[in-house]
Amino acid sequence: MEVLQRTANRGSISTGGYDINNSLKFEEDNSEVIATTNQAAGDRKTWTFSAWVKRTEITYDYATIFGAEFTIIKFLGDDRLELALYNGTYYSLITTQKFRDTSAWYHIVAVCDTTQATASERSRLYVNGERVTVFDTSNSPPLNSEFAIGQAGSAGSGAWLRLGQFFAGSDYFNGYMAEVHYLNGTAAQASDFGEYDSDSGIWVPKEYTGGGYGTQGFYYKFDNSANLGEDSSGEGHDANSINNITSADQATDTPTNNGCTLNVLASLEGSNDITEGALVSTGKAGGGGNFNGTYGTIGIDPFNSSVDWYWEIETSIGTSGSDTDIGIGWIKESRITSGSTAYNNVYADGISRYSSQTVNAAGDIWGVLLETGTTPVMKLYRNDGLIYTATHGSGGVSFDTLMFPYITVKGTSVDARLNFLNPASSFSIASGNTDPNGYGNFEFDPKGGYALCTKNLAEYG
Repeated sequence: MEVLQRTANRGSISTGGYDINNSLKFEEDNSEVIATTNQAAGDRKTWTFSAWVKRTEITYDYATIFGAEFTIIKFLGDDRLELALYNGTYYSLITTQKFRDTSAWYHIVAVCDTTQATASERSRLYVNGERVTVFDTSNSPPLNSEFAIGQAGSAGSGAWLRLGQFFAGSDYFNGYMAEVHYLNGTAAQASDFGEYDSDSGIWVPKEYTGGGYGTQGFYYKFDNSANLGEDSSGEGHDANSINNITSADQATDTPTNNGCTLNVLASLEGSNDITEGALVSTGKAGGGGNFNGTYGTIGIDPFNSSVDWYWEIETSIGTSGSDTDIGIGWIKESRITSGSTAYNNVYADGISRYSSQTVNAAGDIWGVLLETGTTPVMKLYRNDGLIYTATHGSGGVSFDTLMFPYITVKGTSVDARLNFLNPASSFSIASGNTDPNGYGNFEFDPKGGYALCTKNLAEYG
């Protein structure tokens, strides 16, 4: 069987019914943000925000999801979640729970309704369908308080509605967002946007049919690559300020088809800088002669899967004409759990390929095919030409019952840009090929292999 980071994959997969087709990747280093700078005045007492988010960087100040001025929803530097309401005085809900799972999608719902007579009902947080009741900080606002969300926006106004950025021009979000609803004037419930799957018990999305978007509200599906701030609520409240976000940031990694990314918590020999939706791994400064490696969030049992699996890497962006030291392949779970994950140990298994190669100006694209069965085989392709084969039981090669995609690079000038489902903006696809199920967007034919995503895993893993 397959696993997703050995977790219950909470808030991450739909087994049927309502599907979300797109998400949007946000990257702090690129100052990526979607904003509405000219919204009309709305209700400043009552609103609901619902979004699915997948983090790709943790433990930094601050990861802003949504807000206006100092009224914001964000992850703190220690990965607690905060709903902050501000009108000269702060009223905050700060969770005790920390949110560090970068392999899963979280469904976050924040509700403000200061018209409620009961103080504890005036601000609420839900995560994956459950109302959060345990907080390190819990301050309820006074009855009928008004806050920045709901204000009219104007040129230069801090009251602009922003996704992915604090109003002062900092504190950007790293990760993916999908199925974003903002209801102005309506206090909704988490159950309006999601439900528990009857088979798995996992919290999954459902279609929102309640309306109540008001004069400011919106519904972002991110399905229109030509207008990623398009409002699908029917109210016509499109975002009018999209900063450093392009069609390349549109992704198919979603809460109903969760794609493999690099494990930002993993540290092999040294550690890497992981960026661009956890799909780019760069050798870390100070690494010297070390190989810096990491592995993916989805593991495959090569003996018990009913299909083969495929993924791609583009290497050495910006280092044309130089020798590039890389290791590409699969890492054994036993190597990870034993802590023996150094590059040389993995290479000795023969399940990754070490290569010192001169690359071309466009960057080489490597394809990794895992042929499963009683005798698993890894095949490595360079620009669609087969260059290496590793077969279980041959030449000292042995596969574990759980294998994770693996990449290691040497030196700060080397990038490994990965594509397990679609590359978001990690690298450009010139041709476009899908797997046999129609998933993925690959440069080369995946040769019968399937993309590493939960839809495929649920069917074939």
